[in-house]
Amino acid sequence: MRPNIVLIGHGYWGKNIARNLYQMGILHGVCDLNEKTLQEVHVLYPKIRLYQSLSGILADEDVEGVAITTQAWTHPELSIQALNAGKDVFVEKPLALSYEAGQRVVDTAERTGNILMVGHLLEYHPAVLRLIELVRNGILGKLEYIYSNRLNLGKFRREENILWSFAPHDIAIILRLMDESPIEVIATGGAYLQPNVADTTVTNLLFDNGVRAHIFVSWLHPYKEQRLVVVGSKKMAVFDDRAASGEKLVVYDKGADWIDNLPVPRQGDGTPVSYDGVEPLRREMEHFVECMATRQQPRTDGRSGLRVLQVLQAAQQSLQMGGSRVPLWQAPHLQLATL
Repeated sequence: MRPNIVLIGHGYWGKNIARNLYQMGILHGVCDLNEKTLQEVHVLYPKIRLYQSLSGILADEDVEGVAITTQAWTHPELSIQALNAGKDVFVEKPLALSYEAGQRVVDTAERTGNILMVGHLLEYHPAVLRLIELVRNGILGKLEYIYSNRLNLGKFRREENILWSFAPHDIAIILRLMDESPIEVIATGGAYLQPNVADTTVTNLLFDNGVRAHIFVSWLHPYKEQRLVVVGSKKMAVFDDRAASGEKLVVYDKGADWIDNLPVPRQGDGTPVSYDGVEPLRREMEHFVECMATRQQPRTDGRSGLRVLQVLQAAQQSLQMGGSRVPLWQAPHLQLATL
């Protein structure tokens, strides 16, 4: 049996989720406060139910799950209400805008026994899954350094800064690659368009084994860039989400060889790595449906989302303190969900 799922928030990203759920035959309805939006939804999907309030969804016994794609500050309350009503919940990133609010959502899911899945889309990207596999199999050697750029001109927000809007994607991937949380976080940035809303930030992570990572995010950039570089002792890998399909993941036989006690660059060729062509969002939605059916914990479950929030909150604290070091040892230790 395929579950009935209602989408809450048919906005910029919600439209994509609605499309996938409809194609999968499980879009039971859409909820949005904007009546004009609901009229547009009716034209696209004339046979589904339309809701203008959460209460109508919670009272509908036919609804088994909800997908929440509203503004980030609404995520905790909507998720908690849905979980308490016995619904399984998929909620877009970030889970919340504070660790404490995210913890309340996770506590509710664990108390009610309902599925809670956080929308860290890139953890379902086939190229990223292959990258994780390469790292696990030691193809790159010992991890030494990771850096990511997620840059664009806009989309400007008021309710969250660039750190909370863009960086969750990269933090989630880096934590998955490292299989642990960093021991300290440093973040710097600036607010150039709106007071107290950072437009650009650089976040540095230090891990217990000496690996460092940095994340550069900005919505004040002349062109779009989404690139992750993983440097290992043997080889390097680049995930470029802007590259053509089939060329997004490339492994380079590049590094440094020691000759006469001096490091000498090794300029090897790059080799594209094959991966399946399944749309990441479709894979993500299918995983949510599978977890609803089997009651297994999602790859990006609530505790995985909390790990990302833990780093985000530390980065925000460092940002507000002018780039001071913020140790994570004071926060609860969280384990990654099983891969």
